[in-house]
Amino acid sequence: MYDVIVIGGGPAGLQAALTIGRMHRTVLLLDSGEYRNATVEHAHNLLTNDGRDPAELRRIARAELAAYATVEVRTTAVTAVGGSLGDFAVTTADGVAHARRLVLATGMRDELPAVPGLAEQWGRRVAQCPFCHGHEFAGQRVGIVIEGEHAGMIERMLRPVVASAFLASPADVAEVAEVDGALELRLADGSVERVAGVFTAATATQRAPFAEQLGCGILPGGGVEIDPLGRTTTPGVYAGGDMAHLAALPGPMVSLAAAIASGQLAGASAVRDDIMA
Repeated sequence: MYDVIVIGGGPAGLQAALTIGRMHRTVLLLDSGEYRNATVEHAHNLLTNDGRDPAELRRIARAELAAYATVEVRTTAVTAVGGSLGDFAVTTADGVAHARRLVLATGMRDELPAVPGLAEQWGRRVAQCPFCHGHEFAGQRVGIVIEGEHAGMIERMLRPVVASAFLASPADVAEVAEVDGALELRLADGSVERVAGVFTAATATQRAPFAEQLGCGILPGGGVEIDPLGRTTTPGVYAGGDMAHLAALPGPMVSLAAAIASGQLAGASAVRDDIMA
């Protein structure tokens, strides 16, 4: 019986395990090895680590966790969860592990507009967050392939950064192709626009079904509902990272820094609630 099992080995889950381990509670971190930013080669907008490879960030985090005797990390996918406060059961290929409390940090899955070639550049020359990827296109021309009013907002955010922006609806783009270190947007009308990179909008869905299986409240936008301390609506279950946010917010703050902060909060709340029980 662990004090806490953390499901998910991204920034939120790693931070939650570190926070719990520093209080000498037994914590098992289960990491499937699948990450939302798996195609990203350089993480940005993270203080002291701006530009670092996300895989290197995970490697460093795991090395830090190894210093804590009560923290165990396994690279294995969770196949099922069940139970309730005091005895949750988490099933993997290794068997069933039990814990009094759970932290969910399983992240989200991105579905891109159905434009051929867009997915192949995702996380490289195609992104959705100007804060995380805008500066890398400074002084260059970019494409904004987004439907509706959101396109205008992204264009206004990027005005001080890029030289110019070409806006198009996904329906107007027949193909995206990399040519000589840039991207060509081949439009449905036969014309071609050459840009350094593209910003688009992905539809995010829960990567794992565990929150729903545990009866956690799901917000209209698809995120898991949490309170200001990272608690879900299911007693003993906490959530952090992109998968969860407060009902008062339109969605999660999608960044490494925000994920780390929410993981720390979820981990600390799990420890606090355990001693107050």
